[in-house]
Amino acid sequence: MSDPKTLTGDDSIKTWLEHPVGGPIIRELLAQAGQSPDVLRPVSRLALKRLVKLSKGQFSQEMVDQLVARAAAGDVPAPGATAEAPEPASEAPEGTAVHTPAVAPLPEWTERIDQGRFAGTTIIVTGAGSGIGRATASRIAREGGRVIAVDVSQERLDEFAAEHAGAAIVTLVADITDDTKVAEIVAAAGGRIDGLANIAGIMDDMTPIGELSDAVWKRVFAVNVDGTMKLMRAVVPVMLAQGKGSIVNTASEAALRGSAAGVAYTASKHAVVGLTKSTAFMYGPSGLRVNAVAPGPTITNIEATFASPLGAERVRQAMAILPDAAEAEALAASITFLLSDDGVNINGVVLASDGGWSAT
Repeated sequence: MSDPKTLTGDDSIKTWLEHPVGGPIIRELLAQAGQSPDVLRPVSRLALKRLVKLSKGQFSQEMVDQLVARAAAGDVPAPGATAEAPEPASEAPEGTAVHTPAVAPLPEWTERIDQGRFAGTTIIVTGAGSGIGRATASRIAREGGRVIAVDVSQERLDEFAAEHAGAAIVTLVADITDDTKVAEIVAAAGGRIDGLANIAGIMDDMTPIGELSDAVWKRVFAVNVDGTMKLMRAVVPVMLAQGKGSIVNTASEAALRGSAAGVAYTASKHAVVGLTKSTAFMYGPSGLRVNAVAPGPTITNIEATFASPLGAERVRQAMAILPDAAEAEALAASITFLLSDDGVNINGVVLASDGGWSAT
């Protein structure tokens, strides 16, 4: 038997967990934090070193270096220090050869930038301080566009702008449910708006309708529906005067099924689809394209809370078939495709960017 490969921070989390040395080390670390390897399943295809950025400080580069050093030294935890990975069960009769087809590990997706795709354009991006909004604003800026980056956090906007020194970025702190702030966003664009990426949004608390509070309903609809509508309403006259414009709204898997969230979030994202389709129909002949992206599991800073035992039980049951979570940059790729002229013949579409979840 050949010696196991030497692990590095570039190896995937899945590779680490399946490694005879790296697996026990990772499981020991998780056990010390009261976690099981299941917590890493959504990001198992990513390189171990990617956890440094994704964990927001909870998993440091020093920890990665220590894990690599322990693996290289063969520092396997003592028996009983952590649960070993279960052996896969076989249903074949004893003595029967079982032939499992070899499956190559999926390669990690790499973003490919087109330096001039948004040259000469002005794009408004809401929620630009973090997650999908930040990744979308970043890609537009790196592809030559002028970005009106909108968020509720000045600190996050400052961090975003600092990461893109020299790019054409205008930052604006604004609540998209406030009509005055919406007017400021349009004014900041300076008379030309080629695109709007409506990405800002909030999650609900997973409550079913029998337990839903008015406060949750109103807050979720205010941001996800009213805010989306207000920005669309504000930019349409500018786009009509230009004879061209592209709007991409952020729906969700919750806009395609009833099992992805609580009733408030689910209903709000169904409403976003209605806004998208109606506007596409009304203004398509006038040169406007209006589409939506429905993300599946995505690594962002929007965290779900479970205020209802029933909601937690039902939604978690549905999540058993979740595909691996995508990074925000993968969703930005879908959004910028629809925003750009590459989406020239697409109007009124809800694009499921969900790793195949909607196909199950």
